[in-house]
Amino acid sequence: MSITEGFQFSQSSLQDFVDCRRRFQLRYIERLSWPAIESEPALQHERFIQRGSQFHHMVQQHLVGVPAERLGDMLQDEALARWWENYLQFQQTLTGLDDLELSGARRLPEVSLSAPLAGFRLMAKYDLILIADNGNVVIIDWKTSPQQPKRDRLANRLQTRVYPYLFVAAGTQLNQGNQPNPDALEMVYWYGEYPESPIRFPYSLDKFRKDQEYLQDLIQTIQDLPEDQFYLTTNDRQCTYCVYRSLCNRGGQAGSLEDWEIDLETGVDSQVIIDFEQIAEIEF
Repeated sequence: MSITEGFQFSQSSLQDFVDCRRRFQLRYIERLSWPAIESEPALQHERFIQRGSQFHHMVQQHLVGVPAERLGDMLQDEALARWWENYLQFQQTLTGLDDLELSGARRLPEVSLSAPLAGFRLMAKYDLILIADNGNVVIIDWKTSPQQPKRDRLANRLQTRVYPYLFVAAGTQLNQGNQPNPDALEMVYWYGEYPESPIRFPYSLDKFRKDQEYLQDLIQTIQDLPEDQFYLTTNDRQCTYCVYRSLCNRGGQAGSLEDWEIDLETGVDSQVIIDFEQIAEIEF
């Protein structure tokens, strides 16, 4: 059994494959649900996920014109209120991005893009894209993780490669009909707990070409891989945050929420049903 012809790749599914081929096989090929808890304590984890989803929803609503005062009534707890106040300050000042001359930039929240790659479709849903009159483009991804990862760890995440690559490949319609310039593009992670220190990744034409080659090869590897070569990861620590760990005999105890260093949103987009009639794309 292999991936079907109509399968849509995302940064999340590709990250699953890179982290653990077996997890990719179980989740996307066998489509197996397994009710293991991702992190402990379970109730705290559930509340964190709900709080992060609420924050993203509030930001999206604000960016499409709902007054901040009205959205403030939705605040549920201290952490959410803190993220919200930090966001309101950031969206006014764009602290940490001062050198990009983004004043008056068009703001495009919750945009999805799709492009063909290696015989499949690669898609991404963006939290916010800023497009300035001077040609600068900034992709902002809101993060609500309790810890801010080191920059080199984020640099190795598939999201850091997929999002800017896909905007260059398929963002012409959003860029007023102009082919996006990769040298004028940045990927930015903004953390609600660290509002004054966004983590920035400038893009370039050279990175675009390398990302295209890498992503093509990665998708082709997945397509060509024999069923018996979807190996388990050798990094047992990753298994403590995987819902399949008991199935794979990698332990029954979930990892601690406080020790989860990347973000708790990984994997969310793989569960979303996408209406591709609403997604900007380039043609085959």
